[in-house]
Amino acid sequence: MKNKILFGICLLFGLLFINSGLNKFFNYMPMPEEMPESMLNVMEAFTTIGWLLPLVGIVEIIAGLFFIIPKTRALGAVMMLPIMVGIVLTHIVNIPDGLPMAIVLILINLWVLFENREKYAHIIK
Repeated sequence: MKNKILFGICLLFGLLFINSGLNKFFNYMPMPEEMPESMLNVMEAFTTIGWLLPLVGIVEIIAGLFFIIPKTRALGAVMMLPIMVGIVLTHIVNIPDGLPMAIVLILINLWVLFENREKYAHIIK
């Protein structure tokens, strides 16, 4: 039962980030109309650095795919962790309204990391 729940959550998590990564290339989701000035400045800076958003998009797509596949889920969780930290910090500093969702997502990522801790044990030794 636990494996089915974990797979369902990981499937949704992975699809969410695949969608987010694809949006960085195709811009099919509109930006919210009311964004704080600080967040607009951050997005302007990200677009000024031409390689940053495509890099994050590629990592989100690959990590999202890895997150869905049970055999590669541990690698996907490690790849997604820096992006999740950035998302949580962005919501803490600029958009506190989205913080509950960001916390849920980072908790899912941490849960997957914890479930796969034996795969990381040889790195820590």
